[in-house]
Amino acid sequence: MSQADPFATLSAMTARYEGATALDDIDLSLPEGQIIAFCGPNGSGKSTALRVLRALHAPEAGAVEVAGRPIADWRPRDLAREIAMLSQSPSAPEDMSVRDLALLGRYAHRGRFSPVSQADRQAVERALQATNMSDLAERCLGQLSGGQVQRAWIAMVLAQDAPRIFLDEPTNHLDIAHALDILDLITGLNREDGRGFVIVLHDLNHAMRYADHVVLFDQGRIVRTGPTREVLTEERIRQVFDIDCRIVDLPGLDRPVVVPLSRGSDTMLACAAQ
Repeated sequence: MSQADPFATLSAMTARYEGATALDDIDLSLPEGQIIAFCGPNGSGKSTALRVLRALHAPEAGAVEVAGRPIADWRPRDLAREIAMLSQSPSAPEDMSVRDLALLGRYAHRGRFSPVSQADRQAVERALQATNMSDLAERCLGQLSGGQVQRAWIAMVLAQDAPRIFLDEPTNHLDIAHALDILDLITGLNREDGRGFVIVLHDLNHAMRYADHVVLFDQGRIVRTGPTREVLTEERIRQVFDIDCRIVDLPGLDRPVVVPLSRGSDTMLACAAQ
């Protein structure tokens, strides 16, 4: 599959979650080899779309294809070799080591009772090096900072050796420094290894800075999908998030920033317009 081809498509897809319609008759095509951000208000369908694409949530209607095959035709282990996914709030015993957590990412490449192979060890070492966790490989998860724990989980996902990675709010609960570290890591892996990423993000400035492509959700529908700067406009942000904002180019930055304004504040609007 070339980068010109979509790696996944949703056609007339409807999904329900806890009795409510989470996604309503949506069509979506995701480009290969890019950093794609799913953005939108809480409850707009972002995480459900991610789970449907990873065959973790069954749609009620419509078609889902990944790598040119209907999602129902994939065996779970084979699909895991194509797409690795990190959910919002993963959990593991606090006394588990970073290395053992990373090794869990090799399940798609091993039989149930197969011993750890040299290929498994090499994949884990590459993942630890990529996430700068090699020096902490024997440390228990309970001894790590929040940012280090998130890197350990990402090492597990990388060890899976899938060409595409789904991350559901990977910067959630992280301070700004650790959040930027994670997003810089994702960018480096995309540019250097060609891995594609689909990331659920709430921070529009993170999406503006790091995403090549944005899918904007609202109330279970897709408002717009395409290159980041074409999707994230002042008018569209106002429409979806019900806030006024200004998109501003700053010296030294190759991408603009989103400046949210106080809702209903004429003073803020007047200042921003000057």
